[in-house]
Amino acid sequence: MTESSQQSPQKPSLLDVFFSVVAAFFGVQSQRNRVRDFSQGSPLPYIIVGVIMAAILVGGLILLVNIILANSQLN
Repeated sequence: MTESSQQSPQKPSLLDVFFSVVAAFFGVQSQRNRVRDFSQGSPLPYIIVGVIMAAILVGGLILLVNIILANSQLN
């Protein structure tokens, strides 16, 4: 076999990891991307990006609730 047929798949970039995590958050991850994500390299970048995205989501919800509560007390 030649070297080109034995090349390992290219590791996903940070942007690829980000888009995969966002797609997974919304439940619209394609089968092709899911297979790519689980077949290449370490799960650590996905875990880190997932934790950051979850923290942003929770922080955003807390901020939204606080804004709504503050506005409801003014009326």
